[in-house]
Amino acid sequence: MKQGKRYSEAKKLVDSTKLYEIDEALGIIEKFPKAKFDETVELHVKLGVDSKHADQQVRGTVVLPHGTGKTQRVLVFAKGDKAKEAEAAGADFVGAEELIPKIEKENWFEYDVIVATPDMMGVVGRLGKVLGPKGLMPNPKSGTVTMDVTKAINEIKSGKVEYRLDKTNIIHLGFGKVSFGKEKLVENYNTIIEAILKAKPAASKGQYVKSVAVTTTMGPSLYINQK
Repeated sequence: MKQGKRYSEAKKLVDSTKLYEIDEALGIIEKFPKAKFDETVELHVKLGVDSKHADQQVRGTVVLPHGTGKTQRVLVFAKGDKAKEAEAAGADFVGAEELIPKIEKENWFEYDVIVATPDMMGVVGRLGKVLGPKGLMPNPKSGTVTMDVTKAINEIKSGKVEYRLDKTNIIHLGFGKVSFGKEKLVENYNTIIEAILKAKPAASKGQYVKSVAVTTTMGPSLYINQK
């Protein structure tokens, strides 16, 4: 695969044999040739757990001090007063059963996060096969199945992100934009890493954090010295 000129120029700035301190790595990312858009800065954490076992799952949410730089569109499944509350709190879309055919048949996915009141989970559950693979299914662990829809919406809009393992036991997460600058990105990074370390399952044996890398949407990876 031929790599682009920008990627090649960025790669010259990276020592692939070195483990960087996070502030040094983000300083190098600032020097990467600029893309035509504000790239996301990504975090990839490989953990020494086995996600096939329920007692070794790592999943949770954390509110980033400086947000992600992305405006999250929120869909809320609620009725009556809770629907009105969701609208007042700034939800982008609010509805109930009438949204089922729109999502199932019209392939409607113009939202990033779904929040549901507990009484609506019977309805939302019917969309499991569609929402599950996209990671959109509301979940009590991530605070998206709740009666406090105002709190859920406010947290999501202010930079709440969910982290969870994929099938290869890696957590992938965007934690800001290149334009944030090093200081804000370091604060966001430290907040996420702290949350992941605290989420270590009791059943996890041996080395918990295997590797940590940061990169940009179109840039090379820098591996981090994460103790």
